[in-house]
Parts: sequence; structure tokens; C-alpha cells
Amino acid sequence: MKRCDWVKNELDKKYHDTEWGKPLNDEEKLFEMLSLESMQAGLSWSTILKKRASMQAAFDQFDYDQIALYQEEKIVALLNNPGVIRHRKKIEALVNNAQAYLAVQAKYGSFDTFIWQFVDNQPIVNHWQNSQEVPSATELSTIISKQLKQEGFKFLGTTSVYAFMQSIGMVNDHLDTCSFK
Repeated sequence: MKRCDWVKNELDKKYHDTEWGKPLNDEEKLFEMLSLESMQAGLSWSTILKKRASMQAAFDQFDYDQIALYQEEKIVALLNNPGVIRHRKKIEALVNNAQAYLAVQAKYGSFDTFIWQFVDNQPIVNHWQNSQEVPSATELSTIISKQLKQEGFKFLGTTSVYAFMQSIGMVNDHLDTCSFK
């Protein structure tokens, strides 16, 4: 079985084989992936995958209804938790983004409806031969990033948004040689 050349370890393998590039429409999982991509800014994805289970526990399974209500006491507790990315601005952005997520759901009916409209509900399937060809951002990820900011989201620049698009299958960037294309 051939995989994309960025897969280096068992956590990468599991994520690559079961999640990455597969269309995702579940509201809770969409928020989790949006949150993880926001947390990843400036870090390796392997770091995020290693901390994912502990972050799920610490952030109430990424329940945006609960996260939207987090107060300073909870933020301080998270900052003292070695199982999460202990970056105040990222944690505060996650709380803010949970509130923005709820607002987008109210405005558009669901976050799924909002985000997938950018690709007319059809994944973009790219044809790359090696990972060096895969962009870190695109014109579309820049458009979505700007729209997310207009909707009140924080810590989601064009690179994080492109990684989010890959993670939820809006973009399929599996290499042409990959068995999981």
C-alpha cells in the first residue's frame, strides 16, 4: 500500500488513512478540525496529532457549545495543562471561534452549509506527483480565511485554512501515487 510521502509515523499513518482528504460534514468534527488547525499554526502537525487525545479531553471533546462559555478560570486551567497547546492567544481564539461557530450556524443553518458552499459541495481533487507540489495556501483559502474573519473567527490565516480544507476533504491532495486518493 502506497501513501503520501509526508506520512512518517503511526499517528500520521492513521490520520492519513482514515481522515485526511475525506469529505467531512459532521458539525462537531468540523469544529474539532478547525480548532486543531488553528492550534497547529507555527507547529508541526505531528505535535498536534500527539496531543489530540489530551486536547479532546481538555476541551470537552471540542463541544463548541461548552467552549463558547469558557471563562478566565478555565483558560488558566488549560494554560497549566501540559496535554494541550499552552498558548493563551490560541486558547482565547478557540473560545472566540466557538462563539463565531454558533453565530455562523444561526446565520447559515450549519457550519457545514457555510464552509462547503465555497466548493459548491464538491471536493477539489488535485493531481500531485510529490508533496513539494502541494501548495500551503491558495487563492480560495485566502478568500475563505477573509470570510471567516468577517464572521468573527480568529487565528485562521490562509495557510491554516488550506490545511483545514485538506483535513475535511474540501481539497483532496493525496498524491496520484497514493492508494488512498
